[in-house]
Amino acid sequence: MIYLDHAATAMKRPDQVAEAVAAAMCSTGNSARGAHKASLDASRLIFDTRKKLCQFFHGENPSQIVFTMNATESLNIAIKGVLNPGDHVITTVLEHNSVLRPLYEMERRGVELTILSCDEKGRVDVRDFAGSIRRNTRAIFCTHASNLTGNIIDIQAVGEIAKAYGILFGVDASQTAGVIPIDVKAYGIDILCFTGHKSLLGPQGTGGMYVREGEKVRPLKSGGSGILTYQKEHPAQMPERLEAGTLNGHGIAGLNVALAYLQETGIETIRTFELKLMRQFYEGVRQIKGVTLYGDFETSLRCPIVALNLGDCDSSKVSDELYLEYEIAVRSGGHCAPLMHRALGTEKQGAVRFSFSHYNTAEEVERAIQAVRELASGL
Repeated sequence: MIYLDHAATAMKRPDQVAEAVAAAMCSTGNSARGAHKASLDASRLIFDTRKKLCQFFHGENPSQIVFTMNATESLNIAIKGVLNPGDHVITTVLEHNSVLRPLYEMERRGVELTILSCDEKGRVDVRDFAGSIRRNTRAIFCTHASNLTGNIIDIQAVGEIAKAYGILFGVDASQTAGVIPIDVKAYGIDILCFTGHKSLLGPQGTGGMYVREGEKVRPLKSGGSGILTYQKEHPAQMPERLEAGTLNGHGIAGLNVALAYLQETGIETIRTFELKLMRQFYEGVRQIKGVTLYGDFETSLRCPIVALNLGDCDSSKVSDELYLEYEIAVRSGGHCAPLMHRALGTEKQGAVRFSFSHYNTAEEVERAIQAVRELASGL
């Protein structure tokens, strides 16, 4: 199988990730739930991973790194934990449902919502953020990159706008964490939400968020924390404030060594190779008759994603043919990005998304190009 669905989840990971998970399952206890070696080993491992993530995103205090199951949980904690009835929040049509659905829920509770549009290539004009700010604007929540087109939002520019107006800035880094550098301090990011199973190359069931020191986020859950057992309220200190219950210590062990791999290999090296493969595929399919491409390919700063359609064929039918006839795994349909599809005019058809990893090869990309060419010839 040629796996070209890395925007959904990484398939190939460093061997040491699985080895670390297996080792942790046989050796680590429950962090902060005991004074014996197994529990202390788990606590040390989790804290070391906090430090690695804090350094990775250029934060200052590892205690401001919170572990969750995935970016969806992180975004729910962030959005529901800072917005109140009467607040105004700004987002974009590029967003994944992990951002949109919590925002719609808050809208039903009395939060005012503005959704910024995009141009025909799926690009948002950063100036629209400033133009949408009101007296009661509490926050901007936006993705760093579209999971459908691969287009990047200039979050540094958005962060400067948020800082100038004194409003909170939250970023969904699901598609960029691990492949595009993120500096939470330099970019003015108050809350950064990320997942571990995509470009961070960790196991599924790992994710987290960075919360700027001093920013108060209401907990989504309460319960066991390993500290302050006799207190009725959940602990207010970070990171326990947002981490009720047992953490996925085994998965975090895998994420720990994945971060070490990224640090050693260099995400610039990884991104350069992935974008080279993406560009090879794009150049190979863009002139094929019947192929429609979506997104901005004029810029070099983007995610290694190519979304396309063949004529008016349903995207699911195309992806099925790619897998059944060529053993090429891609994603089709709506990609949990309904407003992006509406903006591109692909609501009914969906789109076929090819997403690349540095574990892919030029030969695999060439086979994918040939498969698209052959399928398009049958239109």
